[in-house]
Amino acid sequence: MRTAVLRHALTFAVLALALSSIAAPSFAQGFSALVSPPRFEDTVKPGTTYRNVVEISNISNAVGRYTLKTADWHLDAQGAAVFDDALAADSCRPWVGLEAAQIEIAPNGKRRYRFEVVVPEQAAPTECRFAILLEGAPEMVGDQLTVPVSGRIGIIVYLGIGDVAAQLQHVASQVREVDGRRLPVLDIRNTGKAHTRLEGLVNGVDASGRKFALAPSSLPILPGETRSIALVPEGDDPATPAPQIVYPLSLKGALEWGRQRLELDVRIDK
Repeated sequence: MRTAVLRHALTFAVLALALSSIAAPSFAQGFSALVSPPRFEDTVKPGTTYRNVVEISNISNAVGRYTLKTADWHLDAQGAAVFDDALAADSCRPWVGLEAAQIEIAPNGKRRYRFEVVVPEQAAPTECRFAILLEGAPEMVGDQLTVPVSGRIGIIVYLGIGDVAAQLQHVASQVREVDGRRLPVLDIRNTGKAHTRLEGLVNGVDASGRKFALAPSSLPILPGETRSIALVPEGDDPATPAPQIVYPLSLKGALEWGRQRLELDVRIDK
């Protein structure tokens, strides 16, 4: 699991997955784990080592046995992460070191699990993205090796290397069905070298003359992709249901990411 770079740089060992070291309970453990935080978003300079810790909690009354590994990932059309064990052409996973490939946590216990990223001196400005997959470990039932217990947590890492930022453009607008509601959707293209999420509120006026604010979904927009971002109308207060939109809808205002703004002045028909 260790690359030549990591052999000289890691301060802790990356352990190989050894099935012979797994205990042999007489029943399946189940999958009852929580992680904190579920996502890391940070920056690092070329030629340095980034280190961090994720806290893993076993919330069951039995010993928790888990395997951990890295994976590449992308987002599908709905914004869900799709994990891939195969090494992508531009993957930064060879820079990543994990504390252990297999861990055991006492009932209702916690463990601080370390990982690091050794960034080469010559690394170009980019965003290193990978996932740490936490899965139920295979177990022995009698003399038979079972498949891993159903359950997986993907801990997502975004690591900006050098001076990288997102650059967003609004390329299209339409109305789409989102979770059973007909909502305005903006197609946003990211031509930059880092991911981002849109924030803030934009003002809307619908065909009935009703005015309300709309907030963007929090889906990340990855470098090089065009992502559909739904705008959700907000009620006047938390106890007030969001209004139904009567199209066409006029939008005016600005959404933000980082220190930049995306100006909007559009009309969205049915």
